[in-house]
Amino acid sequence: MHIKTFLLAAIAVLTSATAPLAQAQGKPIRLIVPYAAGGPIDITARALAERVKDTLGTVIVENKPGAGGNIGADAVAKAAPDGLTIGIAATATHAVNPWLFGKMPYNAATDFAPITQMVRVPNVLVMNAETAQRLKINSVSDLIAYAKANPAKLNYGSGGNGSAGHLAGELFKKEAGIFAVHIPYNGGNPAQLALLSGQVDFNFDNLATAAPNIRSGKLKAIAVTTLTGVGALPGTPPVADTLKGFAIDTWWGLVAPAATPKDVVARLNQAFVAALNAPETKTRFATLLAEPVPTTPDEFGAFMKSERTKYEQLVKATGARVD
Repeated sequence: MHIKTFLLAAIAVLTSATAPLAQAQGKPIRLIVPYAAGGPIDITARALAERVKDTLGTVIVENKPGAGGNIGADAVAKAAPDGLTIGIAATATHAVNPWLFGKMPYNAATDFAPITQMVRVPNVLVMNAETAQRLKINSVSDLIAYAKANPAKLNYGSGGNGSAGHLAGELFKKEAGIFAVHIPYNGGNPAQLALLSGQVDFNFDNLATAAPNIRSGKLKAIAVTTLTGVGALPGTPPVADTLKGFAIDTWWGLVAPAATPKDVVARLNQAFVAALNAPETKTRFATLLAEPVPTTPDEFGAFMKSERTKYEQLVKATGARVD
């Protein structure tokens, strides 16, 4: 009888050790996306939520958009640190907004426990194809040469003051030693429409957003913002080939509230890293021109710290403010 009891207890322990995390805790995991449904961040979050259900149990994606991502990120920061609430940390919420907003509801450096980076998406310097042909601009060097020969004649659009496109444009101007008028629009789509209609001369856009118009020939890809080339745009060189060290990409990853136990973070990391490494995930993300970037929690934390430092200097240089 004692042997039978012992065996039953051992089986129970083994079962609980291998049970999905959410199942073991009796509740589903909530994954907060600080942006509206349907965008690349939301799509990748839902894809991973589906892939980890066998190891973590049910993961429910909840969209909390608003205030440049701050509302959703704040919800993660203030959630109970029990492993049942995690969320997306993105370039804006954890690197740009701390310097862009005069008052932040959370501390990007101390209120979160990094889990893993998820994705890196290159940005791309694009021109209206007809404009590029008319001005005889086929490369970064051509663009810089034209800007220097024609002071104050060029302009560029972005999704708004402090947006990724704005900051990339200002970094480009600084590194190239040129001037171009910045024209902010109310979002990335209006900025792209302005470029397509010839209202602005060039933009720095997310590759996933710009790709359809590049393929159709409406936009000309001048260069990518990664340090090396991008497989999705063969033959398109990095800006860094002309301006050494130039790099400004879009990224996002997973975080939990700061006090989440390390063993819980480790298990979340293990499950999501396995999902990111799955061939099916790489194929799915490739359709969004997004590259999976699985990391350790420490690696993701160090990366976000370096990005905050980079964007602190850049935002202050532009003088961009939201409030």
